[in-house]
Order: sequence, then C-alpha cells, then structure tokens
Amino acid sequence: MLEVEQLRSHYGRIPALGGVSLRVDAGELVALVGANGAGKTTLLRAISGVQPASGGSIRFDGQDLARRHARQRVQLGIVQVPEGRQVFGPLSVEDNLRLGAFARGKADELEPVYALFPVLRDKRRQAAGNLSGGQQQMLAIGRALMARPRLLLLDEPGMGLAPRLVAEIFARIAALRKLGTTILLVDQNARAALGVADRGYVMETGRIVLAGAARDLLADRAVQQAYLGAAA
Repeated sequence: MLEVEQLRSHYGRIPALGGVSLRVDAGELVALVGANGAGKTTLLRAISGVQPASGGSIRFDGQDLARRHARQRVQLGIVQVPEGRQVFGPLSVEDNLRLGAFARGKADELEPVYALFPVLRDKRRQAAGNLSGGQQQMLAIGRALMARPRLLLLDEPGMGLAPRLVAEIFARIAALRKLGTTILLVDQNARAALGVADRGYVMETGRIVLAGAARDLLADRAVQQAYLGAAA
C-alpha cells in the first residue's frame, strides 16, 4: 500500500531525513521506533504532505504522491493523528469528530467510533479541552477514523500518558489492526509499539538502521540495550 524510497527532507539547510526507505502492506501494523529527534515525525509529516520532501519518492497504492497536496492525500485515504493530539479544545467531542469527516462530506457516521471508544459517547457534549489526556488521545484517533482512512498514521499516541492509559490506547490500536485498518505507528515506547506490530523499523538520525519482524526486533540485543532498558 505504501512505498517510501530514499526519501529526503530538510528544515532549511538542516537534513532531517537522509534517504529513508520503508513499506507498509495492506492490513499491516508497522511500527517505527527510535529516540526523540530521529526523524520519525518528519517522516510521517512527509507522507501526509505537511512536510515537503527534497528527494526520493512516496507511492500510495501505486500512485506517486509527489504532486499531491495534503488535502488530496487525505482524500486518497492517508490520515494522520498528530503528535500531541491537537484536538479543538473549545469545541465539543462530537463536533471534533464531525470535523474529521469534513473531506468526505459525511459527518453522521459516529457509531463505529463510539463503539471503539465508549467514553467519547458519554462525553460527546463536553468541550474537548476538558477531557483527560488519554480521552483526548482517543478523540484524536476517533477524529481520524471519521475520515475513513485506508492508511492511518499514528504519531506518538502514548506520549505523556500514564502506563495504564498507554496500555489502553495500544489495546485499541491492536483492535483497529484486527478490524483490517492499515497502520504506520510511531512511538518512542519501543516495547509497546513493537508489541502490537507485525513488522518494525528502527530510526536513528534520519535513517533506518534496523528492520524486521516485530518479534525479532524485540529480541534483538541492540534494540533491547538502546530502547528497552536491558543491561549491556
């Protein structure tokens, strides 16, 4: 479904991606892990069309995305849940969800989201800014699902959450995978991300340094030492 080849991107003169290549097959959950500043968010932003690429290619379902703007990529089915959730605080939970369907023009299909996140139904009339961090993360994912994504890009869904809430969020992500949603997941929490993924990539300083089945990366000594807290 997604093919990224030798992708490069810069912030001014500073290179952020130095030739990244990866793929995501239909129905897969692929995890991209690495330390803060490795280029993970930049990669997701480049795929969704928010961050310009300076070289390489991105193909989605066989289509070259080079001349596709971010809105067009959403219409093709690429939808990103941004780092930090970025919900519209003064608006109600339900209005936030309806805005997620703006590009489709159909904002009344709320039940699948409420079935996945029942707390959002209970709080649908509340201002999104009054939700807890975990509930805001559920709302951000639900808002993205309203766009009916073919490829869901999740950027640090566990960031800033208590361990119990991280486990809950990742359980819902695993449920989405079982429903057939194709997901590219970015998170510094390598254990949680690889624990729900089919395959994984490890990024360092704008490059992919390791790739393989998620279970193999979890067992890899270098990954354990760098990201899972194992003793050298």
